Amino acid sequence: MPRTPEGTQAGSGASSQLCNSQLGTPYDAAMASQQEGAGGQPRRASTAVRRRERETAILTATRRLFDERGVAEAQIEDIARAVGINRAIVYRHFTGKEELFALALVGYLDELRDALVEAVAAHRTPRTQLAALVSAFVDYGVAHPAFVDCAHSLMRRTGTELFDEISENAMLRLGRGIASCLAVLRRPLEAGAASGDFHIDDPVLLANTLYATGLGGLQLARVGLVIDEPSPGVPQVSRIGTDQVKALLLTSALGMARG
Repeated sequence: MPRTPEGTQAGSGASSQLCNSQLGTPYDAAMASQQEGAGGQPRRASTAVRRRERETAILTATRRLFDERGVAEAQIEDIARAVGINRAIVYRHFTGKEELFALALVGYLDELRDALVEAVAAHRTPRTQLAALVSAFVDYGVAHPAFVDCAHSLMRRTGTELFDEISENAMLRLGRGIASCLAVLRRPLEAGAASGDFHIDDPVLLANTLYATGLGGLQLARVGLVIDEPSPGVPQVSRIGTDQVKALLLTSALGMARG
């Protein structure tokens, strides 16, 4: 068999590396996997790209099933079937349903933030901005029941439990999603405190409190019922509408903001 000047057999991997060196081209171990096909495009997408595409498909299916069936009725098997994969593959990408809750909630929070930004932009005074934010929050929650379910599910967990159940990356994305919504709410509170319209010692704490209170109000709006005891031992159930919940949350928010 013909030999190279250094005595290496022609066609061997070592010869290929040597030739690259002689030509002044650094040897790239990934060259074999980066072979180009027609049109100069890689024949196969990288592993990282394929992984991101699969994760996006799983999250898209999760969100669709949550919106169609509700959070409780959407199981991992259903999500896997919607994507056309085995449920074991879902667990290769996500730690479990709690992480899917968290990342689905991130999508809802991104939409909610946009709705809040749009609502507050149409008003100038802190009070009217706060009223617009409460209204937009309730409208979004009523239109997206799965948002309320995901948020309540995660709020029932302590911080330690969440860190045990979802990845650090998912926790970071969830924190960013919540913080971006709270920032929109915090700014009118700070402006009102500066102008004297509101009396607030801690706008951050109040923004978090209003968010949690709002989720409770959204649950009440979904149920649509309130219970009273007009006489001892006699419960009475009455209907409540979305507008009543909005008014209640606004009254509560203004009361807390005014101290």
